[in-house]
Amino acid sequence: MKLKAIAAIAFTMATTAAHAQTYPGKPITLLVPFAAGGPTDTVARVTAVTMSKLLGQTIIVENATGAGGTIATARAARAEPDGYTLLIHHIGISTAATLYRKLPYDTKTAFAPIGLVTNAPMTIIGRPDLPPNTLAELVTYIKANGDKMTFGNAGLGAASHLCGMLFMMAVGKEILAVPYKGNGPVMNDLISRQIDLTCDQTTNTTGPIAGKLVKGYAITTKTRLSSMPDLPTADEAGLKGFEVGAWHGIYAPKGTPDAIVQKLSQTLQEALRDPDLVKRFNDINTETVPQDQATPAALQATLVSEVDRWAPIIRAANQFAD
Repeated sequence: MKLKAIAAIAFTMATTAAHAQTYPGKPITLLVPFAAGGPTDTVARVTAVTMSKLLGQTIIVENATGAGGTIATARAARAEPDGYTLLIHHIGISTAATLYRKLPYDTKTAFAPIGLVTNAPMTIIGRPDLPPNTLAELVTYIKANGDKMTFGNAGLGAASHLCGMLFMMAVGKEILAVPYKGNGPVMNDLISRQIDLTCDQTTNTTGPIAGKLVKGYAITTKTRLSSMPDLPTADEAGLKGFEVGAWHGIYAPKGTPDAIVQKLSQTLQEALRDPDLVKRFNDINTETVPQDQATPAALQATLVSEVDRWAPIIRAANQFAD
């Protein structure tokens, strides 16, 4: 029996190694939980182009929107674990674990993480004709008019929803939340004055702020961005300790052979060193993570810690979905 077991293990290892050597033998689908044109979509497409070149096979970006990103996440969780269906998601994958009362997957265990990709600051922005010109003025304006205002987000559990929720808690005033299927449509409606505010990643806001299509009030990091030196941090503008960012990671379904996971992770690390990719990310004010973060272990540790970090905050805000 022992010899048969050893032979079976050896056969499995040899088969897995052979699959990894020939992988990928067909196009790979990279699921994006949000609409085209949004920040996660941008990060996905930039990354997919470079990884496709390195793998010698096309990575097809597919936008599977809805339910705050959980539709795409659930689809990835139940996909065949063969490396041909991947998921790219941001901080929202960790907040959804608490925001949604029932998920068809266990966030902490449903995936074989590939690695972190980027860390992006977020910005608090308003429609171009909103009266306040500074964050302090905006806070005062919200306290007086918040019940007549709207705050767009990319859906329950999205980074924009989380940032908006924390912003309202910091201001001490509820604003009507308007959910969309992605940040692209949110930005369109903000520019066209259909909604009043949103909190979006610099990936999506740098151009509109510079072009004065929207009003920029603050950035949500500890330090200002060199590309937008006049935009203060939320902390220095009056919201002490306010800080939130959007990290992105790539996942494969649980059970994906380790050899394939490692090949994808190594390809991701190489892609993040590509000068063209780095430049494209810098142009939209997001940064590639250090090489030691573009690994399965680093992404898993981040995912677990972020689920645990945001759970009590979300429960305190009493915002849940069925």
